[in-house]
Amino acid sequence: MPDFRRVTDDFTTAPQIAIADVAEAARQGFKTIVSNRPDGEEPGQPTAAEVEAAAKAVGLAFFHIPVRGGPTPDQVEQMKAVIDEAPGPVLAFCRSGTRSITTWALSQAASGARPRDDLIGLGRGAGYDLSGALGG
Repeated sequence: MPDFRRVTDDFTTAPQIAIADVAEAARQGFKTIVSNRPDGEEPGQPTAAEVEAAAKAVGLAFFHIPVRGGPTPDQVEQMKAVIDEAPGPVLAFCRSGTRSITTWALSQAASGARPRDDLIGLGRGAGYDLSGALGG
């Protein structure tokens, strides 16, 4: 069973997903997948193109916003655009899920969509510590 970590009704994060997890995501009602993992970080990980093909095969939208280290302002803005415009709910993944939830949280904080303390609590509930990323 994939390790999907629900953050809100519209956003879930996960460590690296397998191709088979894409169909499971569709069964669970996700409409969009975001890969925040650069290709080639680890031998054997599926490429963004492979995940995209699997997503399209089951009717899901797919976006690739590869993040190395901490997200750039441009990547935060790209994530905000996906969250605002793509069909939800959204499942985002990277190696551990940390870059995905951090990029999402920074987009939420920058837009004023959610207060910092709420974002830290949502992260904690999903198993991530966002206090450092959100300046606290």
